[in-house]
Amino acid sequence: MSRTDRAGRVIAASPATVYNALLDRASLEAWLPPEGMRGRVEHWDPRPGGGFRMVLTYLDPTGGPGKTSDATDVVDIRFAELVPAERVVQRAVFEADDPAYAGTMTMTWHLIGAGGGTEVTVTAVDVPAGIGQADHEAGLASSLANLASYVETAR
Repeated sequence: MSRTDRAGRVIAASPATVYNALLDRASLEAWLPPEGMRGRVEHWDPRPGGGFRMVLTYLDPTGGPGKTSDATDVVDIRFAELVPAERVVQRAVFEADDPAYAGTMTMTWHLIGAGGGTEVTVTAVDVPAGIGQADHEAGLASSLANLASYVETAR
């Protein structure tokens, strides 16, 4: 069964600024990892059909929460669609032996101008069954909070 997870936030920055943070390697490494993780981009090709590979490392791997190893989640992301200052569509595949994490999850980042800022909504479709919905939505919200802090501080 297909599952959809969502999170949203208004960010005090222009859609162009937010869009640029979605397509900048150093920016993604800084804001995308949710609380309790750090990230490293291993390759980078920011164009439709291109993508990146991110290694997310748990700061406290107690209990082995990782999908790829006890301490890591590795995800290959392909850019399916890039619409400047409006939308980024990504196809994400986790590197994992457990079939509960198999399949391709589609993540769409929608950007809508809202007053002096941007309403950012991320929608994840076909979320692998092994990812708990509450945990995933909390992680998405954490990444959005990091994104807000990152772009609002840069202003």
